[in-house]
Amino acid sequence: MNQPSVLFVSKKREDPLAQDALAFIPQHFRDAQIVLGTRGDPLPESIRGWRGDYLVSYLSPWIIPQCVLDKARVAAINFHPGPPEYPGIGCYNFAIYDRVATYGVTCHRMAAAVDTGRISAVRRFPVFPSDDVLSLAKRSSAHLLLLFYEVMSVILCGNPLPESDETWQRRPYTTPEMYDLFRITPEMPEAEVERRVKAAQYPGWPGAFVELGGQRFYHAVDHGRR
Repeated sequence: MNQPSVLFVSKKREDPLAQDALAFIPQHFRDAQIVLGTRGDPLPESIRGWRGDYLVSYLSPWIIPQCVLDKARVAAINFHPGPPEYPGIGCYNFAIYDRVATYGVTCHRMAAAVDTGRISAVRRFPVFPSDDVLSLAKRSSAHLLLLFYEVMSVILCGNPLPESDETWQRRPYTTPEMYDLFRITPEMPEAEVERRVKAAQYPGWPGAFVELGGQRFYHAVDHGRR
């Protein structure tokens, strides 16, 4: 069986589980190209010049243009850390705000517009009232790695990509929408403020905020107190 060629695109300095996904590629694919970056980096020329069988995006910092997606002879796939109900950015935050009972991660074929391509597989798991953004993100990372292993095993075995009956449930969330979720106004009820503070709370993020007199004031959180 001829082994397919793969371009693997991901973030630098990602969590250990993402590093496991990265290690999987060169171990099992002889013809593999790996490109890592951070948000804000320009799209590398090595990506623009690639041509092969599978383009695999795993928490990629770049939006891959259509001209590159077209160079994948078999498929360009993305592993998204949210379910079809939460495409785009801020998926953990919106799910915590919505107090969902279940969450999930998605593998889908890539299109020029982020998180709009045909869905291949979804892996779901329960969410608990005690969950916050950090705990949801950590479990999502573990499930995303498992989904990655499942889909990449299909590819290595020479089988066609799975096809799911699930579809995206809305247009992708945008960065302005995410930060609007973090905004608190004086007229908001106490319960609404609490939901927004919890949805914005994540180590290294400034958190929920209120704007007064043209100044932005952030809600202080002690991340050492759980």
